[in-house]
Amino acid sequence: MSSMNTEEKKYKKFITIVSIVIPLAVFGLFFVKIPNAEPLTFLPPIYASINGLTAVLLVASVVAIKKGNRKLHEQLNTTAIICSALFLVMYVAYHMTSDSTKFGGEGIIKYIYLFILLTHIVLSIIVIPFVLITFMRARLGKFPEHKKIAKITFPLWLYVAITGVVVYLMISPYYV
Repeated sequence: MSSMNTEEKKYKKFITIVSIVIPLAVFGLFFVKIPNAEPLTFLPPIYASINGLTAVLLVASVVAIKKGNRKLHEQLNTTAIICSALFLVMYVAYHMTSDSTKFGGEGIIKYIYLFILLTHIVLSIIVIPFVLITFMRARLGKFPEHKKIAKITFPLWLYVAITGVVVYLMISPYYV
């Protein structure tokens, strides 16, 4: 087994830090409200759309690599990562300026919503290191390892992107 090179060690350290800091920061920022800030109520449909775009980019990325177009595959995945980062910034900005919206549905639909929301939240945390490790392995040219983890990363990330849209659509009638 070969030892890690310096570049890979730097990536792994970065991935570990980001994978811990992002969820903790997002959680912490739920308790921070910007005083007298104008609520950014226009953001939820935008960041839900970005989640939808991310899902489309991920599917297009898989199609591109299956057709042997590595460059397009890389561009689509890089764009998907940028979209996920933009989503995160908008999501945090919204929650720092606006009160959380409560789901108003009742009965079985409420339990379906809560299941989708809970799995979305948990997997959105879990997927962070997967996305970053998958990206790192491609950047380092470790394509067999990249392909192996990408088979796990893709469905997780796609699920998070799609359920982000579903959660928005289910809660959107209850935005004030």
